[in-house]
Amino acid sequence: MTVTIKVLHHPEEWKEAFPVMKQLRTHLNEEEFLTMVEKAASLEGYKIAALYTENEVVAVTGFMPMITLYNGEFIWVCDLVTDVQHRSHGYGKVLLSFVENWAKENGYGIVSLSSGLQRLDAHRFYEEKMAYDKVSYVFLKRM
Repeated sequence: MTVTIKVLHHPEEWKEAFPVMKQLRTHLNEEEFLTMVEKAASLEGYKIAALYTENEVVAVTGFMPMITLYNGEFIWVCDLVTDVQHRSHGYGKVLLSFVENWAKENGYGIVSLSSGLQRLDAHRFYEEKMAYDKVSYVFLKRM
C-alpha cells in the first residue's frame, strides 16, 4: 500500500481533506471550514497536510508557527485526526512525525498541541507512542 503525505495549498485540495477533518471538527460545515482555513492560512501561516493511501485521504493535520514567551518560536498542532475506518494503522504517528520533521527543517525546536480532556486514547498516543510530555492544561472561557 502506497502512503504519501502532501501539504494542501488550495481550496480544491482542502475539500478533499474535509470529510476526515469533519470527524474531529464536527461543528463545521464545508463552507465554514474552507473560509476558516483560507483566513488562518493567510493570516497565521496555518497549513493542512493530508496522508493518502491509494489516493484516499485517511488522516489530516492542521498546524502553524507560533511565538509565545513560554515556548519562543514553535509549531502548534491545531488538528490531528485519522479517519475512523483507518485508525490503529500508525497513520497518526506517520503524520505527526511529518509535522515534527517539517518543524525541524524549518528551524523550530518545539511542537506543541492540546487535546480534549475526554480523549484518553489520544493522550496515551501522544505520551506513549510519540514521547510528548503533558506540561499544562488549556483553559477556555466562551464570551
